[in-house]
Amino acid sequence: MQSADAKLNRSSLLLALRRYSSAIHNMEQTILLPSLLRDVLYDDDNDDAVDCEAAENSKDLYECYLQLKAIKNMVESGLVPHDDAKSKSHAVLHKSLEPLLEADPEALFYFHLRGLFTVMATLTKRSQSLTKKYLDIIGVSR
Repeated sequence: MQSADAKLNRSSLLLALRRYSSAIHNMEQTILLPSLLRDVLYDDDNDDAVDCEAAENSKDLYECYLQLKAIKNMVESGLVPHDDAKSKSHAVLHKSLEPLLEADPEALFYFHLRGLFTVMATLTKRSQSLTKKYLDIIGVSR
């Protein structure tokens, strides 16, 4: 009998979501003391590590961990919080994307689908990188 993942096409959105969910679940199960990630900056010498947006803003891995957990909660609940500061930047983005929004609905769908695949892959890699870094911190090798 084939596994559920094997039945899905390699580029399936459902498979991308399962990979993401699995990586986040593994991160949560592995990182028992997230406070150990405080004051640990992103190490850009590590080729396996994924560039964490939190590191770009001089945040530590703990804040990156919290960001990944918050995104996970939004994905699972389907609720997107309303933030006035972010809505202003979204308004600017919406204004610059107006020509795209008037495009063919099918082209718009493919544009967003490609973006969603990219974001899901990035979040999956970030959570895997964060889990690996945590294991390095506590001295466990995989």
